[in-house]
Amino acid sequence: MEALWTDLSVVEEDYESPAWHESALRETEARVASGEEQQVDWAEAKRRLRTRS
Repeated sequence: MEALWTDLSVVEEDYESPAWHESALRETEARVASGEEQQVDWAEAKRRLRTRS
């Protein structure tokens, strides 16, 4: 648990995102903006993940 907390408490400016991360976020934003992808709340997302086979 301590190691997990250490990872989560890293100062944002000290962490460099991987190069692909920005393009992946832009692609997701574009899909949401076009209506191709819809946002769901966390409870619904968990329900969907649990029912996948």
